[in-house]
Amino acid sequence: MPADAKNGSAIGSFISYPLPFLCLHHTTTMSRPSTRPNSAYPSRSGTPSLRDVVHGVMKIFHHEKESEAHQIFRQQAGHQPKGFLPETINPDEETVPGIEHPGSTGVIYCSDRAIANGFNYANSHEWANLGQGAPEVGPIPDAPPRPESIPLPVDSLEYAPTTGVKALREAVANLYNDNYRKGKASQYTYENVCIVPGGRAGLSRVAAVIGDVYCSYQVPDYTAYDQVLSAFKRLVPVPTALDPKNKYRLDIEQTKKDIRTQGLAVVLASNPRNPTGQVIAGKELKDLVSLSRENTTIILDEFYSWYIYPDNDKDIGKSISSAEYVEDVNNDSVVIIDGLTKNWRLPGWRVCWVVGPKNLVTALSQSGSFLDGGANHPMQLAALPLLEPARVKVEKMALQRHFKAKRDHVLKRLHALHLDVDVPPQATFYVWLNLEKLPSPLNNGLTFFEELLKEQTIVIPGIFFDINPAHRRNLFNSPCHHYVRLSFGPPIEDLDKGLDAIGRVVAAARQGGTKKMGHSYKKSLEISPGDHI
Repeated sequence: MPADAKNGSAIGSFISYPLPFLCLHHTTTMSRPSTRPNSAYPSRSGTPSLRDVVHGVMKIFHHEKESEAHQIFRQQAGHQPKGFLPETINPDEETVPGIEHPGSTGVIYCSDRAIANGFNYANSHEWANLGQGAPEVGPIPDAPPRPESIPLPVDSLEYAPTTGVKALREAVANLYNDNYRKGKASQYTYENVCIVPGGRAGLSRVAAVIGDVYCSYQVPDYTAYDQVLSAFKRLVPVPTALDPKNKYRLDIEQTKKDIRTQGLAVVLASNPRNPTGQVIAGKELKDLVSLSRENTTIILDEFYSWYIYPDNDKDIGKSISSAEYVEDVNNDSVVIIDGLTKNWRLPGWRVCWVVGPKNLVTALSQSGSFLDGGANHPMQLAALPLLEPARVKVEKMALQRHFKAKRDHVLKRLHALHLDVDVPPQATFYVWLNLEKLPSPLNNGLTFFEELLKEQTIVIPGIFFDINPAHRRNLFNSPCHHYVRLSFGPPIEDLDKGLDAIGRVVAAARQGGTKKMGHSYKKSLEISPGDHI
């Protein structure tokens, strides 16, 4: 393994990311040009000199200093850029010896900013939260009744095993076999399932048992991967840029080449894809799973596996999982993370699971013993009837019809605002909205987000999905800088409230009101908008 990749030498840290054409180690759709006749760097075309690097960095900082929204973002603990200069600890930020802020995920940062603008959970009904990555939790048409009570047998007051209650592990295995593995010789058992207290806990357990390896991930993808890849230093992150012109498709053939030429040992991805709303399915998913038989572990975050929107009504109720293409459940190194959070619309229960080879599950039991201690015992027992295959079938059909209608409603309203979505979502409950055609400064995700806070509406700026574990890439060069993620997870009334707010902000900008935008943002509840940062 190269020393720079593993240890982050000063030279490697300095030059790896500030340069636009070095933002990513490789891309799936573009090859690096051999010459740069129109180079942005003043010294020469081709490989940049130290002077070129410094010039680029100064130019970047100049842009960020002109944007109040970007300054607010940078002032958040853990959000300072790294890698441009020899790294030092900010004494004003890190006041506890040995402690360093990892940076907040998108939802946490946006919630903090909303609170600074008057949002609180007691008055949340007054706001339109199109940022929270959670579905509506109330009743929806034709779905089974929502849980209203939780039994508390005395035995459930004890600790549960770190791998979870055996009955629930059996129920999860049975559901996967029923949905995806009928007629296959190799079947999942409870030994292939580990119950975890949430998806991020599952990711953390998996990351904790991975050795010193190269780990492939994509940009854009789920915001929490940034913190996972930052915190677990043994994982050496290798990014791939997904191209919107190719509908953010993961090039499986290129991934195969990268495994062979770069020695990738792990591939991490969400599927269906957060935030783009795309999905790897059919032959492409089968080919991706087949890589697990080439000495590579495939980790798939399948939390949106039910949120599939087929064109033909006869396909309503079908879901997506890599489990369908696994040949041997104990030999194919495919790791699936899912749970009650999204598909069952129970984010508050914190009952999720990791499915994979038996040997993985024993390792996850060990990492769980020191990371999280296991999932809530009574909630695991309460989950058992929810995993009955007959109930799940009804739940899936109701969910897909309801959320497909909401997706279509949001896309129609955005079209009316002349905000057509470049790559409409085929799955999940997210819209990946490109703002580039809007007047400046509303055409970047951070400023768009801050302007909507004034209208009591929350979205997530696209930069949070630019998985950048070293925090070296600058904001203005991010491929996600001009995007926001809108969630159509909330009830339709909240969606309309948020879309009305977007309409007001966009109309004001198009009518020449941009002079009032990009400034006068509240830093906190205690600081008035007129105060300088």
